[in-house]
Amino acid sequence: MLGPARKTRERLLALDRVQEWTRERFGLARDAHIHVWEIACAVPGSPPVETAVLFWIADQRYQFKVFKPLDEIVCGDLPPPWFRNALAVADGFDCDCC
Repeated sequence: MLGPARKTRERLLALDRVQEWTRERFGLARDAHIHVWEIACAVPGSPPVETAVLFWIADQRYQFKVFKPLDEIVCGDLPPPWFRNALAVADGFDCDCC
């Protein structure tokens, strides 16, 4: 999620905002697990920092990325609710990117 040196009040508020927007956007229960973290990327052509979001509905995992640092994300950067099924991670799929 966030390293100890990066847990400023502002960043924790940004983390809470992204989690709450994700909960609202996809109609998740209050107790749904939502993980948000920043990823530094050195791949040419990729943004230097991106934010990954992971959540579950029942046993199905969903994930998406926003190509911005956590504290620059606005609600409109999240995928639309009708796109939820496209965010589902297929069984057995695993990658190093998110």
